[in-house]
Amino acid sequence: MNTFNPQQKRIAFIHASWHTDIVLKCLDGFKDELASRGYDISNIDVIAAPGAYEIPLQAKLLAKSGRYSAIAASALVVDGGIYRHDFVAAAVCNGLMQVQLETEVPVLTAVLTPHNFHEHDEHKNYYARHFLLKGQELANAADQAMRLTASSKALA
Repeated sequence: MNTFNPQQKRIAFIHASWHTDIVLKCLDGFKDELASRGYDISNIDVIAAPGAYEIPLQAKLLAKSGRYSAIAASALVVDGGIYRHDFVAAAVCNGLMQVQLETEVPVLTAVLTPHNFHEHDEHKNYYARHFLLKGQELANAADQAMRLTASSKALA
């Protein structure tokens, strides 16, 4: 029998250090939503990575530690006028998927790559609101993934 207790779950939240005024809104939404679902937000460890590209390695190291029931990641990868943003976003998402497949720890992503982002107030405000919503969605996915993983592992 699987007895899932959200108050006992430890979660890692890794974020890129670029655009933290926007990216950390995801953490706000994530914490608020998990708290509303009965999670103890003091069990959410927040880890700052230099950029999005560095997130998968940290996710793998944290997942392999055995301390975490889930790993969540957030970053804003913007188009700086070169192709690199597409490469970075794809590498990060592929890396995060590989981590969860190798470690059997749910790894969830709110690493977003907008097509049109400009450093002015209108876009900053829009994406700040968007990341708050994405944080809530990320928390929902984390909750469901942890419950499903616990249930599936109990069958083994």
